[in-house]
Amino acid sequence: MIRDEETYPEIRDNVRRLCAKFPGAYWRALDRERAYPTAFVQALTKAGYLSVLIPESFGGSGLPLSAAAAVLEEIHRSGGNGGACHAQMYTMGTVLRHGSPEQKALYLPKIASGELRLQAFGVTEPTSGTDTTRIETFARRVADGYLVKGQKIWISRAEHSDLMVLLARTTPREDVAKPSDGMSVFLVDLRQAVGNGLTIRPIRTMLNHATTELFFDDLKLPHDSLIGEEGQGFRYILDGMNAERILIAAECIGDGRFFIDRASAYAKDRHVFGRAIGENQGVQFPIARAYVQLSAAALMVDKACALFEADAPCGTEANMAKMLASEASWYAADQCLQTHGGFGFAEDFDIERKFRETRLYQTAPISTNLILSHVATHRLGLPKSF
Repeated sequence: MIRDEETYPEIRDNVRRLCAKFPGAYWRALDRERAYPTAFVQALTKAGYLSVLIPESFGGSGLPLSAAAAVLEEIHRSGGNGGACHAQMYTMGTVLRHGSPEQKALYLPKIASGELRLQAFGVTEPTSGTDTTRIETFARRVADGYLVKGQKIWISRAEHSDLMVLLARTTPREDVAKPSDGMSVFLVDLRQAVGNGLTIRPIRTMLNHATTELFFDDLKLPHDSLIGEEGQGFRYILDGMNAERILIAAECIGDGRFFIDRASAYAKDRHVFGRAIGENQGVQFPIARAYVQLSAAALMVDKACALFEADAPCGTEANMAKMLASEASWYAADQCLQTHGGFGFAEDFDIERKFRETRLYQTAPISTNLILSHVATHRLGLPKSF
């Protein structure tokens, strides 16, 4: 296995050891049943890897985003999938950065210990997609809290989470000065909400991602479920979105390295016509190109991490990191499958499963075209196309 210069070598080595206890057979069995990797998530939680970003005063490790990126990268390089639990890292930041002292004291220690899972992020809706300012889910203020009505879609892990960060309008779009005003963030206790105004319906997809749609029918939320100030929610979730894109970019780097490791090893060992197929430039050049592209993307992820950790504006860099890493991992996946030939399609090689998993990041959590639009307007000064 090729090892590049690594940040957090001790964390990476320990994550690799943990992942070795959950080999390909474990993930293949889950994939066939579309089951949640409970044992894996529990092991990560017990080892403290899901709480690396939570301050030590609340029971976490207090490490920067780059440490979380290292954890997720190694999970994916080992053939696993951090998608089952990665949201706990970036959604927690909304509570940490904008929650009240009471909310932090109540929830963060329990999230750090694993007593509570915060793995659901309720933003996307069927009619708005990634045009977040047009969400229609509405939280109407009443005497003793809020009543929430609306719908969310593509909300992963809602069935396996105790808490969810929810974005809803509290002021109609037509009544605010800016489209991004008038949205608020709530911390929803899913254990109490389901069956009392919240219905969760699973959506079966091409990969095992525990995806659902949510229906709110006058779900009652107490006043203290509001995070920060009413109407400022869009600004609050931007930090979470930047962290999400950076961490998913790190996962893509891990996926890419998984594919390059597997392709390189197979090309050395597979002999056809009396020689290793890796001797052929038609085989080795695409793998080498995948390595070059992935190495460049990894540097962009490092830059985005550094800006985030310095509290500097990093929206464009987070988007670029996600785009470059997802495209590099997808290219590596395609070349790995091609290198393996027919064996790449066999479940036992884990290539086809990872091939499906890494394809997701061309689309989620933000599509490539929207990233290009962001760069065009925010960095190049071009007029908006929509």
